[in-house]
Amino acid sequence: MEDPLRPPAEPERAAFALIETLGFRPGIGFPRRARHLARMARSAAAFGLPFDAAAAAACLDAIAGPTALRVRLTLDAAGRIAATTAPLPPAPPVWRVAIAQERLCSTDPWLGHKTTRRGVYDRARAALPPGLDEAILCNEAGALCEGGITTLFLRRGGLFVTPPLSAGLLPGILREELLEAGAAVEAPLTPADLARGDLFMGNSLRGLIPARLG
Repeated sequence: MEDPLRPPAEPERAAFALIETLGFRPGIGFPRRARHLARMARSAAAFGLPFDAAAAAACLDAIAGPTALRVRLTLDAAGRIAATTAPLPPAPPVWRVAIAQERLCSTDPWLGHKTTRRGVYDRARAALPPGLDEAILCNEAGALCEGGITTLFLRRGGLFVTPPLSAGLLPGILREELLEAGAAVEAPLTPADLARGDLFMGNSLRGLIPARLG
């Protein structure tokens, strides 16, 4: 049986890459840069890809500008590193979200790595009605997992609750930071729980964004 954590065979292999999406801020640089590079290194090891950490760092060092940027750092199956940039406009003060029809498989090992294999996420976001900002995906058991481009957080009191990785989701960089700081904890969540706290969607690019169903 083929190892599920190997890049796909040709011709899909040519388009396969690991992805890290970072935010560049003038005068600050890349918040959580070390965490992003560490996650790319872990995924490269899991897929058996060559990863030159110094080359990745140099690629980021070459990025500068007077405005905030969205930076997409990629590592392809041959070990080539590249970065593309785009303007990073301000986020709306509140995101409107919906539960997607698409489902994630909690035992899919690919969900633990950010790659160009994003069909389920892209379909969920493409199916959003006009005016909505993000899709929330559940797994085959109906448990909440994550957004198409964000991690899900539910604030109860002064603590954020986020689904466990065992539900089937990406180990997000902002998620990692909040868990390590003790500002967040893992716990299984269902759609019914969304009425029992304040919903936030978040990622390293934009931070925590207040959200509501609808």
